[in-house]
Order: sequence, then structure tokens, then C-alpha cells
Amino acid sequence: MRSPLDDPGVAHPAADLLGPARAGDGEAFRRLVAPHRRELHVHCYRLLGSTHDAEDVVQETLLAAWRGIDGFAERSSVRTWLYRIATNRCLNALRSRARRPGDHVAHPPVPMPEPTHRAEPGPLEPYPDALLDELADRRPGPESRYEVRESVSLAFLTALHRLPPRQRTALVLRDVLGFRAAEVAGILDTTENAVAAALKRARGALTHELPADRDRAPLPRSPGERRIVADFTRAFESGDVEAVVALLTDDVRLTMPPLPLEYRTPQVVGRFLAAVALCGGVRRALLPTRANGQPAFGYYAAEPGTTTLRARGLLVLTLAGERITALTRFHDDSHVDLFGLPRALRPEHHPGHGL
Repeated sequence: MRSPLDDPGVAHPAADLLGPARAGDGEAFRRLVAPHRRELHVHCYRLLGSTHDAEDVVQETLLAAWRGIDGFAERSSVRTWLYRIATNRCLNALRSRARRPGDHVAHPPVPMPEPTHRAEPGPLEPYPDALLDELADRRPGPESRYEVRESVSLAFLTALHRLPPRQRTALVLRDVLGFRAAEVAGILDTTENAVAAALKRARGALTHELPADRDRAPLPRSPGERRIVADFTRAFESGDVEAVVALLTDDVRLTMPPLPLEYRTPQVVGRFLAAVALCGGVRRALLPTRANGQPAFGYYAAEPGTTTLRARGLLVLTLAGERITALTRFHDDSHVDLFGLPRALRPEHHPGHGL
């Protein structure tokens, strides 16, 4: 006789799957944890800043859960149990990262203007919106303060990663995911008082880093966003520095993770663009995509003596009102693979401005 578990089109409550999973049924275990896999990946990405590290930790989490499912005492939900495993593995990864010698950060093969600010390099990587779209339609808990889109924005993550790991973790669990204070204490194996203290410090730091009076960005894929993206694409591909600068807010920032360089104000960013990104009459192209809930582009430039444009990384825009408040350039050209973009373009495949 076929078991109801044999029908892949039937959704089963966790209670129906737990017993077979404990008895060694791998397919039952897979169905038990599958609804939580993508949200665990996003959670680990928030804490670690790296899509690749997040994937490694999720794999470790699911392996540990499979091996330890007999020890699941059902004092919490399966989801909370998985978050406990994943969160503590993230903290272990952050401790290991802190003990390792700093990774060498290679500078681009062109002279870089003096930045207006220097910061410690971090591992922050872009996160494809296509993966965010796979999240289950789960509303944050009543304790949450941030919507999903806001909590994966580069501005939020940059501020988050300036916090010590346990403060960072407490804030994500409580204010992003909406776990209750007692649940956060259980996940972190600490007291509610310790959680409250960590949250107070973390919230104070984020309030300083994320101004509350910032104009809201246009809705994703709205006419307002499309207009800004189109104006930026035309100006950037044609090498029109003045037109790009006209789209920037007065407090704009240009950063290039993992380089510890930051350029602030439209005038300084304009000088950087003229000296580096838009100099020399090089043919360039932008292919639109989305990252971290924000408009983004695969960035392509022609190599000397060729007509082929090679991927040069990813460019992400942060919008405020009708203007651009941050440009984040990720130099690693392997990022285009994660976003399903090609490594190279021929001019006939992208007859855009400046080509």
C-alpha cells in the first residue's frame, strides 16, 4: 500500500513527517525541512554577509539536524530548532573568520583616487532577488521591526555588520524575524536580560547608522524606479559623468566591497567616475538585474583591441526618493554567474549607449 508520504504533491504537517524522519526516512526529513531552507539561507546571509558562506552553513545545519533529529525534544517548533542550529553555526563561522589572518584584498589595476573615508574591509556580497522571491509567504512575527526588503538592503547589512556578532544576531532574531525574547534567549543559550542588553546596544547603533528621515525609495519595478534606472543606464553607458552626478543625493556614497574605500558627496563621486569608472572612452554596458531588493546591473567593459565586453562585476543602486543615495560596486566578476548573467557580451547582443 502507498503511504501518503509517497505523493510529492501532498503537503504534510510537521507532525506527520517527524516520526518517519526519526525512523530514518530521508525523504520525510527532506520534506520536513524543505519549507525552511530558503529562509535559513537568507538568515545565514544576513549574519555572514556572504551567499557562499551561507550555503555552506545551511548544508552543515541540515546535516546536523538529520544526525540529531532523535534529540529534538519538540519543546519548540521545527523551524525554531533549525534556526537554533543555523544561528550557532553562523556564530562559530564568525569566530573562525575573526581568528584567521586577514584575506588579501587585491586592488584594481588602475590608480585609485584618495577616498574620503576608509573602513575595515568586509565579506559583504550581493544577494539575488530571484532567491528572495523563493521565500515562503511568511509574515514576520509581531516583534519584528523590519520588513524583508529592508532587512536585506545593502545599507541595513552594512550597518548590521559593524555590530559585534552576538548583538548582530540578537537583533536579526528579534527585530527582523520577530522571535520572542524567550525564544532568542533559547536559541543563543543565554538569558532574556542578556538579550535585552544586546538589543539595546544594537538598536542604538543602527539608529545612528540608518537615518529615519531618509526619503523612501520608489517601489520595486514601479514607474519611478524604472525612470531612475533608465536615466542612470543612459548616462553611465555613454560615459556622461555630469548626467550621473545629477542623479545623486547630496550625501551619496560609493563603495566597492571588499575594498576598504568609500567616496562621499556628488563632487567626489564624480571625480572618481571621471578618473576610473568612466574614463578613457572605453565601451561599457549594463545588464539589468536585481540584488538585495534594489536595482542592479551586470557591469561590462571592452578589453583593449577587442569588440567583446567582459564582465567586470556587479553594480547595485540604493535609491532615496527620485535620486540615488549609494552606488555599490562588487568587483568580483564571478558574481554575474550567481545572477544568471553572461561572462561576456558581443556588441550585436547589446546595442546600447556608448557601444
